[in-house]
Amino acid sequence: MRFGRLVAELAGGGVAILATLACGDDSSPAITDPDASATEVMGSTSSPAQTTSATDEPTPTTSDAPTDGGPDSSVGQMTTGETSTTADTLEPTSTTDTVPACPAGELACDGDGALQCDDEGNIIETIQCPAVCVPTLGCVLCVPGTDVCDGQVSKHCRPDGLGYDDRLCDPLQGLVCAPDTGRCEGACATDELDASYIGCDYYPTVTPNIVESTFNFAVAVSNTTDAPAEVTITRDDVVIDSFDVGPGDVEVAPLPWIAALKDPSSSAIVQSGAYRLRSTRPVSVYQYSPIEYEKDGEFSHSNDASLLLPTNVWGTETRVIARNTFSALPGAYAVVARVDGTMVEVTPSQTGKPVLPGGGVAADGHGTALLNAGDVLLVISGVAGGTPDQADLTGTLVSASAPVQVIGAHACTNVPYNKQACDHLEESNLPLQNLATGYWSTAPLVKAPKQAPVRKARMVRIVATAAATSISYDPPQPGAPTMLAKPGDYAEFTTDKDFWISASSRIAVAEYMLGQAAGGDTGDPAMTIAVPPELFRSVYAIHAPTNYESNFVNLVAPTGAPVKLDGKPVVPGSWSSIGQTGWSVARLMLEHTDDGDHLLSCTKPFGVQVYGYGQYTSYWYPGGLDLAPL
Repeated sequence: MRFGRLVAELAGGGVAILATLACGDDSSPAITDPDASATEVMGSTSSPAQTTSATDEPTPTTSDAPTDGGPDSSVGQMTTGETSTTADTLEPTSTTDTVPACPAGELACDGDGALQCDDEGNIIETIQCPAVCVPTLGCVLCVPGTDVCDGQVSKHCRPDGLGYDDRLCDPLQGLVCAPDTGRCEGACATDELDASYIGCDYYPTVTPNIVESTFNFAVAVSNTTDAPAEVTITRDDVVIDSFDVGPGDVEVAPLPWIAALKDPSSSAIVQSGAYRLRSTRPVSVYQYSPIEYEKDGEFSHSNDASLLLPTNVWGTETRVIARNTFSALPGAYAVVARVDGTMVEVTPSQTGKPVLPGGGVAADGHGTALLNAGDVLLVISGVAGGTPDQADLTGTLVSASAPVQVIGAHACTNVPYNKQACDHLEESNLPLQNLATGYWSTAPLVKAPKQAPVRKARMVRIVATAAATSISYDPPQPGAPTMLAKPGDYAEFTTDKDFWISASSRIAVAEYMLGQAAGGDTGDPAMTIAVPPELFRSVYAIHAPTNYESNFVNLVAPTGAPVKLDGKPVVPGSWSSIGQTGWSVARLMLEHTDDGDHLLSCTKPFGVQVYGYGQYTSYWYPGGLDLAPL
């Protein structure tokens, strides 16, 4: 026997009940009047409806039949505790069968009334809901998944129907709450944004750097849309700067250093330590620490840059990549929250201690911190001894109750430790959900003054996320690590070769430029993060500061792919094959343009790394990526 079921369709702020009852075998007819009310279908306890068989043969009404639900009960009668009703349009069954009024052991709805059913399908309780009834949930405050506007706030009903999650339709992102949908709408609405490095909401964050404060921390905002972008930068809700970025343009905005982050004496929570950058159109954002390498005849000596990730692609778990303490100058990582009440837990790797304690983090690297939106948890490494120093925050696991941004950094370090000179490092670390088991790694070019570019070796660091991670290379790399024992372990090697890295479990890969004394007669250490090919894009908008002596891109693409730089094809002679992988690399010097913006495109996904040099300094960052979970 098929049980009767009440199906609630909730729409337009009202509740329409479509009740379908069927009994007997599969040939029994279903109810043919979809407009029948729930009361008409179930029958009324005060005046039961007359039942009619599928062949219009009359059946007894409840006035002619017993009401005790016993074996003499009339056909089609439903037992509901002490009161029985007669169902409409039901075909007769045997006199020993009854039709359940609602799904056995579940909650059903009759209008705004919640029906509690026992295991036999009988109604054992009816409750009038003060707001709305939803099948299987009963009385709730709202229909799960629905949205409603409250001024500029979009209120989204939670899955349990017991309350709303509020989302401000931020006017600084050009959003409005549409009354017909109850959702935020505009070019920067969540439904409109791709999971990529292009977005509308960012948190630029200062990291430790020994550079003189006369040089400027800055962000570069690139707009590749066909409409102007209105950009507003705030800190703790105070407007720091606002400006427009025209279609296809880039604007550079200097921002004050945050002393507690730039020159820390211990780990700490810096309240409202991050800037917040919002745009009315999707943009890409890079931060430079600092933007200049030379000013008023003086060199900065300590620069790097980071590709910032918009808040809609942040993650809740990240393995830190930084670098060893160097001559008491610390490695660091900065964790930034986007929502109030974010709980952050940090668990050090084998090398992730000691740290200089503070902000809820102990000297052994363990700790928890409660962050509000814009707060920064800055953790800096202590001195462990050894050459190089054994204190290295790389591999530390950052876990958070809500998505966070994690930037790995260093105040100033040699790479390797015995080759001058030291330089600042920083880069956004990818969340665990965006890491993969394979990566391309390609050597950079370097151009000494008045000389042609030549290839230069770099340091490659591989970080495990799982135990017993085996690693291989194509082509093979003698001396490269082949096994990492524990999650958070890392190994590194120096090479000027191009290759494919493959691992048995997800890994993170970082690359570091070597110091000026290691060759090339220009530049100093910088840091980038390798991007999994699953996250490659077919179009990139990149920025290369025109005040640097030289800027380059490394492109990795399927052999023969028609890649274009600023609308011009990359000539075949620029490419070199990478082993037997079927992929190739091109290393290109970028021409100085008026604004430093460049466009790269191809019919197939490909990878981009951007880097540049000045005297005694350099920068390096991934050109962009999609950030779909892998």
